[in-house]
Amino acid sequence: MTFTDQEVEYMRSQPVARFATVSGDGQPDVVPVAFEFDATYFWIGGIGADVLGTRKFRNVAGSHHKVALVIDDLVSLDPFIARSIRVYGRAEQPFERVGIVGPGTFIRVTPTVSWSWNLDGKPAGDSWYDARRTVHEPPCETALE
Repeated sequence: MTFTDQEVEYMRSQPVARFATVSGDGQPDVVPVAFEFDATYFWIGGIGADVLGTRKFRNVAGSHHKVALVIDDLVSLDPFIARSIRVYGRAEQPFERVGIVGPGTFIRVTPTVSWSWNLDGKPAGDSWYDARRTVHEPPCETALE
């Protein structure tokens, strides 16, 4: 399965995600990042010579390739309306490419499982939102070249 058109539209409308990695000693780390989604991969990047030294790049360069992204927003507090997508994936890096902020070095995240909630933007009501869970198939080998 893959992301729905509604999920892709929502992700492309949001400028910031929270990106979680794990260090070599098991310490989780989460950081807000600008991101791109090209309908196959998420791209998390940076510009400048020091980008490979950032915690997110160091963590992925080690043996911890499992990562998570959360893309969300709070539409309203009264009534309470929240929308969200959580993505588990496998990270690889570095990739040199031109992103939304220009040329830079990027981590490529292949989604493995995702959950989305309330992309219609409805009030929560008396119960929490039901989640849509999707297991993502890896892209075909020719897409990796």
